[in-house]
Amino acid sequence: MAAVAARYQDLQDLGVEIISISVDSVFVHKIWNDYELSRMVEGGIPWPMATDAAGNVGKVYGVYDEESGVEMRGRFIIDPDGVIQAIEILTPPVGRNIVEAIRQVRAFQHVRNTEGKEATPAGWEPGASTLKPGPDLVGKVCEVWKP
Repeated sequence: MAAVAARYQDLQDLGVEIISISVDSVFVHKIWNDYELSRMVEGGIPWPMATDAAGNVGKVYGVYDEESGVEMRGRFIIDPDGVIQAIEILTPPVGRNIVEAIRQVRAFQHVRNTEGKEATPAGWEPGASTLKPGPDLVGKVCEVWKP
């Protein structure tokens, strides 16, 4: 979360809102933010940390582990229409990559802005070539895009 907080302004500039949710209580969140996260990033976490003590939200999103009573770490990119566009679920030993999350947001925004007339290939960055989906591309992707 500290890595995300360090890039929070970049996400805000993209119009992204962040909400973190866990089975921990608001008191645990406060202690964690005040005594740990605020030492890693100035001011601590600048977005809401919600509690999901019963795991209800985690169950809906498929990250709640009934046996242990905890939620796995998940990242969900949800578009302005409320549609989940990307999901990443990792077990605690492996950290997430905020740079990749930002890249994905930019790619989803580009596709949305072009109304699906352009697709972003693997590793796409703003300004790089895109693909134009349609019958003319079938069987010719290798001619227009080189990984």
